[in-house]
This record gives sequence, structure tokens and C-alpha cells, in this order.
Amino acid sequence: MTDKDFRKLIAKRAMTLLGLAKHISQYQSTKEIMIRPLIGDLLSQSTQLEELLDAYGAGSNCQWCAFRSLTAAIKHFSDVCYELLHIRHSLPAYRLLPIEQDFAKATEETLEFTVNVLQQAASQILTKAESLGLPVPPKRLREESYTEELPPGCLPHQCQTRKIEAVAETVTLLTTALLNLAVDSEDVRAAGRVKPEEFASYVRDSVSEEKLRSIELRFHNLQSLFDTYVSGTEAAQLDTDLPILRGHISVVFHLLRTATLFVHHYERHVNKQPCNSPGRQEPVVKADALLDVLMRYSVTHINLYIGCAEHLCHEMLNRYAEIGEIEVSVPPYRGFHVRPSTLIAKLILHYGSEVQMELDDEVYDASSPLGLFRANETINAQKRKWLAEEIVRLKLDRKQDNGSDFNAVVREVVLTLAGQSKLILYEQPLQLPEESARKEGTLLEMVVDEMARLLAMGKIDVDTKMTVKFIGDKRVLADIKLLAESGYGEDKFGNNVPLPEKLPYLRRRAEN
Repeated sequence: MTDKDFRKLIAKRAMTLLGLAKHISQYQSTKEIMIRPLIGDLLSQSTQLEELLDAYGAGSNCQWCAFRSLTAAIKHFSDVCYELLHIRHSLPAYRLLPIEQDFAKATEETLEFTVNVLQQAASQILTKAESLGLPVPPKRLREESYTEELPPGCLPHQCQTRKIEAVAETVTLLTTALLNLAVDSEDVRAAGRVKPEEFASYVRDSVSEEKLRSIELRFHNLQSLFDTYVSGTEAAQLDTDLPILRGHISVVFHLLRTATLFVHHYERHVNKQPCNSPGRQEPVVKADALLDVLMRYSVTHINLYIGCAEHLCHEMLNRYAEIGEIEVSVPPYRGFHVRPSTLIAKLILHYGSEVQMELDDEVYDASSPLGLFRANETINAQKRKWLAEEIVRLKLDRKQDNGSDFNAVVREVVLTLAGQSKLILYEQPLQLPEESARKEGTLLEMVVDEMARLLAMGKIDVDTKMTVKFIGDKRVLADIKLLAESGYGEDKFGNNVPLPEKLPYLRRRAEN
């Protein structure tokens, strides 16, 4: 295609967008631009023109790449602006839980920033259009064409609500899905807690466009799930927290939309080496300013409102908890030491439920690793008792009569019990302490004490087939059972093994 023919084509198709650009570039007040009909037309026209420019390869043409980049900037920031206007108008309906920051004020400040970028892009595209020989409308569009008068109130709700048989199941479905998604969003959420000097590195590693789009899609799916199973039903009347939950899902989704658009523009148009042609276009927004609004507004509030939603989900799940109990085996490697205790606690905290563990009439707080550690005292006591009983069965009094060497007797006891699969040997060859644990007493007493010391030192262990009982919400207990069946993430020698695929949130937390 000749340059003349292409210029003629674009002149015709860009006329409306250039008219809109002239319209917003001449406003002194940004408030007059924050109107959805105007921003919607700006988004539509820039989207259509960008698609046409891309179809003819304008982005790779030195004469037209700057014009194409400015068109993309108008599209991106009009899209962000529309999302922000949606948030502004929807805030009363969202019924958001309180946070430390003034979200409404932050939204207005971000709108102001976005409109300023739009005005800058509009002025630059008009200048670029003139240099390319594209006609610009002599008059700006009529102001009265873009107003948004919004009378108070709403239409009466007359449609019949659908009945729902199991509100508890619906609440469980939605809250569990959100809690799992909250864990998978942890990289993005962590970025909302960093210092300004770390913004650039986090955008590169944790808040990339690829990651944001993936999470954005999942929150959109969660919102759709809500609308499919709850909207128009009586569930919201039976549980008034459901509309609040929907508001948090929605605001996070729209904040993710703004974050994705900000990051896209940063990665594609600001942080990218520009064309080296003489007419190249400098970015309409500085990298530091774009990173600042991305992190301080979008990412920070994504983190805060996901946190609010998690807290709300915990409260809702607890209301619908069905209490049950299960009996599972004690972790095979050293009982409830760090890894199994931490995994159990994380599992319970994920649901926000209260779960207790019972062992020999003692009750432990299963959500506390330290609480579970205490159970090892009872477990080890039972192991020592069982070990002593097994040693008694070996009838060591005969060894004493023969004057056998003490260390040799201990080694023989270890090998005998290990050969009978009653004992696990962690150290091979077994190194015995230079001095015995007990100086006086019968050979039996001395061997029992020495074996107890080897057990405490972690050189040996025994599998007593001990079990514990967990009492709490059946949903949490089901996951604890899965964890127990996988050895609590360890084999009998303490080596890590993969966690069950049905516990993706726990796998994710373990990776972190």
C-alpha cells in the first residue's frame, strides 16, 4: 500500500477519535472529562483505530509507529478511566469492609492521574496528526453530547427470587473458592506491602502482565460463579454477608483490570526501547509515575480487599461448620515436629476454623504448631514405654549372666528390633555415646535407659501405630485426613514428599 492511500484511509477512520482528542485536550477541568459516555466513545474509537493500524503494520513503520503508540495510550488509559469510574459509581453498592486507607479518595486521585495522561496523549496525537497530514476537526464536539445526569434511586425489584435448597453448600462453594484464590494471589498481594524503591523489581518478578491477567480471569470467573448460583436467589436474604462478599470479589476484579492495563502500558510502551526514527514519540507518562499509581493504588488495594474477603469468608464458614471427628495416625517421623505441625496449622488457618486434637485425654489447639509440639511429650513417653516392653521380651538377664559387653548388648538389641521391623535406624553405623546413660542398675535397666537416650537423640525411632483424634469442621477434617494419608508431607525417614494435589492451597503455601 502506498503512503498516500494509507493516509487517506486513516484520515477518514481517525476523524472521530481526533475530534474526541480535541474535545478533551481543550478542557481546563478534568472533572468534565470523567463522564462514562465520553470515556466509552474514546475507548471504542481508539480500539477500532488501533486494530486498523495494526492490520497494516503501522507499529513497525517509522512514520506511523508513534501515531499508533499514542492511539494505544489513549485506548489503555480510557479503559483504565472507565474501570475507575465504574468503581466510583459502584462503591455504595459494594458495601466494602473498612480498611486503613481512604479508598474513595485514592480512586479520585487515580482518576485525576489517568485523565491527565489522557489529556497529554490527546494533545500529542493532535500534533502528530498534523505532522502526518491528517485533518483535525475544526471545532470540538458539542459539550452537551457528553453528560451523565444520574437521578437518585433505582427501579423496584419485582422479579421473583429463585429458591435455593442449600445455602450452606453455596456459601461453602464460594468462600472456599475465594480462600484458595487468595493463596494463589499471594505474589501480587506481597507486592502491595513493599517499599517504593522495590516497585520496579516486583513489577518485573511478581506483578507482570502475565500473572495479573491470570488472576484477573480467575476473579472474573469467581464473580460469574456468584452470579450464576446466588444472584436472583433467596440466598442473599438468608445470609446478608453474601452481597458483601460479592462486592469484594467485584472490586478486586476491577482493581486487577486497572493493574493489568497499567502494567501492560508500562511493559509495552514505557519500559520498551522506542523506535530510533527522528519522529519517535516519547512516552506520554513517566515510568516512575506509572509504577507509583500501579503499586500504591491498584496493587495495594487488591491486597487489602482480598484480606477483607478472607476474613469475611472465615466468619461465614464458621457459621455453617458441621462438626465431626476423625482418627488418623501420628506422623511417622518424630511425631508432630516442625513440618507436620506447621502444615496442619496452615491448613486450619486457611479455613479460619477451630480444630482440636485429642491424645490420651489431652486437648491441643491444632491451629498452633507450638500447641501440637506439646503432644510429642506424650508420644515420646508412649514410645519409651513400648520400647521398654519390647526390650523386656528379649530377656537380657541371660546376657548379664554371661558378662556380655554393654555396648555390644545395646547394638544387638537395636539390630534385633530393626530386623523385626519394630525399630527404625536413622544412623548407620550406629555410634553409641562414650558413656552409658545409666551408671548403676541391672543390665535391663541400663539398656532401657540407653535406648531411650538414642530415641531422644534421634538416632532411632519406633512405629507404635499411635493415632490421634481431630475434632472440628468436617471440611477441614477431610483435608487433614488427606494430609495424614500422605504422611504429613514426609516419609518415615523425614524426607519431604509431594503434598496431595487436592490440597493446592497447602502446596502453594509450602512453596512460599
